Amino acid sequence: MAGVKVVVDTNVVVAAVRSRNGASFRLLSLLGDGLYTPCVSVPLVFEYEDVLKREAKGLPLTEEDIDDLLDYLCTVSERRSVFFLWRPTLKDPKDDFLLELAVESGSQYIVTFNTRDFEGCERFGIHVVTPQELLKKLGKTP
Repeated sequence: MAGVKVVVDTNVVVAAVRSRNGASFRLLSLLGDGLYTPCVSVPLVFEYEDVLKREAKGLPLTEEDIDDLLDYLCTVSERRSVFFLWRPTLKDPKDDFLLELAVESGSQYIVTFNTRDFEGCERFGIHVVTPQELLKKLGKTP
């Protein structure tokens, strides 16, 4: 299971920042360990930044901390460019760019709490899992 490629949905990153007690924080704390490789694109990083900074007042991070987190995430992630669009494919068209990134990068998983929004990804060979499910597959559940 070492080195699997994943696309991490924004809701997982936000959950990791909100609380150090959950599976999202545990998953992000494993960044850089070689167990998995997150894949990012410019639109995904911009979405991370937009949502985190919009919700900054309710988070235990400053805007500078958010910038540092995003810089680190970009450093340890595989940066990809998507040159094709298969829209609309998913129930929520705002999620199509995540599927496109997963396909382009050869990711095995999309990690999200909104698994039902990603029905249909299996026809592309992509599994949709929660952070807890990915931790279990990686052998990192407590």
